[in-house]
Amino acid sequence: MFFSSPQITHPFSLQTPLRILVFVLLIAGFSPLRAFAEPTLLIVGDSLTAGYGVPAAQHWPGKLQTLLREKNPQQTVVAAGVSGDTTDGGLRRLPSLLTEHKPDQVLIFLGGNDGLRGTPVKQIRKNLSAMIDAAKASGAQVFLFSMQIPANYGARYTNSFAGIYPALAHDSGVTLIPFFPEELTSQPGMIQADGIHPTGKAQPLIAEHIGHYIAP
Repeated sequence: MFFSSPQITHPFSLQTPLRILVFVLLIAGFSPLRAFAEPTLLIVGDSLTAGYGVPAAQHWPGKLQTLLREKNPQQTVVAAGVSGDTTDGGLRRLPSLLTEHKPDQVLIFLGGNDGLRGTPVKQIRKNLSAMIDAAKASGAQVFLFSMQIPANYGARYTNSFAGIYPALAHDSGVTLIPFFPEELTSQPGMIQADGIHPTGKAQPLIAEHIGHYIAP
């Protein structure tokens, strides 16, 4: 008959510091699973994010992911764009998107359709502010894209609309990404016939423009 040697239990083994560390991090609200997950950028937007009128392979979110992966090969970009969406719709969609994707970064790319519909500026700002608060509460770093609308909506409304974004970014402490550069809006072949949506030719420039402000 063979007897196994009694197992010696050390009161302070090599595993003890690790267990203590995990326990402390959990108490602090830190998720080890999230820490080792692939970094994710969630873009909540409208048709400009969805790539209206452009083949899927050319969409700028995919090109942005390629650019970001040059610095972090694990970077993932989730393009949650819905054509025609507004800040109200984005606000309703955001909670489930945050739960599903658990992003480290959130880019809010909304407001253009609100402006084209003449939605009151106060309501647009209220919705965007609520989205920023929800994204920040999830622990994500937040970016806000500064939208603009055509001048034919009247100087007063157009200027008030444009002023939403820098003011909100300042008050909430998030990173503001300026509207498309002049080369993108003025050069031939960059905008589709509708005068609003960028062409496939413009997609790489959009990715480069936004990637300049987003660090992996």
